[in-house]
Amino acid sequence: MTILHSLLSNPSRKKNKDPSSQTEATPSASHWVEVEDTRLGTTYKPSHVYRHQSMRFKGNDRNDFFANEPMTGNLGISGYILMVCSYILLALTFPIAICFCVKVVKEYERAVIFRLGRLLPGGARGPGIFIVIPCIDTYRKVDLRVLSFDVPPQEILSRDAVTVAVDVVVYFRISNATISVTNVEDSSRSTKLLAQTTLRNILGTKTLAEMLSDREQISLQMQSTLDEITSPWGVKVERVEMKDVRLPVQLQRAMAAEAEATREAGAKIIAAEGEQKASKALSEAALIVSQSPVALQLRFLQTLSTISAEKNRTIIFPLPMEIVRHFIKRNRYYRQNK
Repeated sequence: MTILHSLLSNPSRKKNKDPSSQTEATPSASHWVEVEDTRLGTTYKPSHVYRHQSMRFKGNDRNDFFANEPMTGNLGISGYILMVCSYILLALTFPIAICFCVKVVKEYERAVIFRLGRLLPGGARGPGIFIVIPCIDTYRKVDLRVLSFDVPPQEILSRDAVTVAVDVVVYFRISNATISVTNVEDSSRSTKLLAQTTLRNILGTKTLAEMLSDREQISLQMQSTLDEITSPWGVKVERVEMKDVRLPVQLQRAMAAEAEATREAGAKIIAAEGEQKASKALSEAALIVSQSPVALQLRFLQTLSTISAEKNRTIIFPLPMEIVRHFIKRNRYYRQNK
């Protein structure tokens, strides 16, 4: 961290004894110190401004300031005494104490070190070897890998008054180890609890049909909401997936009956349309055949050929009207001549 400061023009200012002016006057530019943070590959503009003995902030990143601010100020007499005693103890027990001082963090881990309760300058340590002083230093390892957790099934009342149980899985990672330790007690547990409430709030505004059809959109909405809220905790929500949407048993039966009735109605409509088309085609064919006696005769013979293929059957079929009419006329002629 680079600290750009100006000398105080008058450090031992006398207090204003005028009782009429109880409010503190605005300090001049020479009484302000600007802080520029260039750690973790990110440069922050000098937006954090504080005055001697009185902290004043500009912007909405008060939490980031405290998370990235190095250990400053006087440790006090007791603090210095403890540090001196620790160094003496290390010198006296050097061969053995080195085993307790040297620590190792892996490639996917970072170590946040506190000395007498104050955050050490330089941010999180790692990966590799780092040194801690027994009795006065404490550290906490933070895993930077992508982690996941299952949100317990939530009983949610949808906008159309349907109770459903929804399972969700959330993928997240720690984006800033220092902030995740200093700004929140347990980032994983807090993110899990936040995911439960966010799931209820978002799905409570959706209908059952939207839950079943717009899963991808709901997942993206949850991811953006969680990511925005957990950003001050040093947590980055990578992805949110809806695993399952379970319906009550009675509702499942009702939906199954509705789907079955819909399928049956569709089948009847299709059958009726088929019969209508078949009747229309048959009437057109009958009209064409009636206009040609030869075609009618051929159709008659074709029908006889089809029937004759069946065995052990008695077939009664009418003769063509032309042949029967000829025999009827001939019979009448013989009767008249007699």
